[in-house]
Amino acid sequence: MQAVILAGGRGERLMPLTADRPKCLVEVAGRPILAHQLAWLAGHGVDRVVISCGYRWERIRQAVGDGAAFGLAVDYAVEETPLGRGGGLRKALGMLKPLRDPIVALNGDVLTSLPLRPMLRAHRRSGAIATLLLVPCVSQHGVVDVDSEGRVLGFREKPHLPYQLSGGVYVLSPDVYPLLPRKGDHEITTWPRLARAGLLHGHEYTGFWQSVDSVKDVGEAGRRLRRRRA
Repeated sequence: MQAVILAGGRGERLMPLTADRPKCLVEVAGRPILAHQLAWLAGHGVDRVVISCGYRWERIRQAVGDGAAFGLAVDYAVEETPLGRGGGLRKALGMLKPLRDPIVALNGDVLTSLPLRPMLRAHRRSGAIATLLLVPCVSQHGVVDVDSEGRVLGFREKPHLPYQLSGGVYVLSPDVYPLLPRKGDHEITTWPRLARAGLLHGHEYTGFWQSVDSVKDVGEAGRRLRRRRA
């Protein structure tokens, strides 16, 4: 099985942690985000990974090399000029041609324990061109419950909201390649187009998932990973 990691972002919201390294090399629980991701992919049957990268990409190559330390074959799709996530994904998929089987892709700031096989099976059954991981939307703040008279009934700390988020992990059929932009973001170009055609599906997951977008997220993700190990 093959996979793409989208690791071209500068991670400006993670400054100063990203002053000398790309976002995917920020350490969480003692290991770079990327190391967690590669170990997760290898543990779920992936044997080849292309890393879409740009900003300080040499640091990624120094850390990962050919991927042998993770039991993987790793290549690099380097953007000389920023292509956006969709353009970066298209460039990376081009290195995996000929595309015959579904491919896993993920954003370079996502940590998860998602089992991949059920998502792959659901993708094949659906006939979709792309299947998105869907995770619960959790409020970043505590909420107050009130009745119709304005009486406070109680408080809930960061409850799950009645919505779902795209979790930044995808299963992609080969047919997605020509639909991706050469430059730009697939989430605002390709995904809406597929949704209108009924060819975009979602796979719900309520287990461990964490997006690392800020310095605060680094600490939260580290605490959650350590609790899982304990």
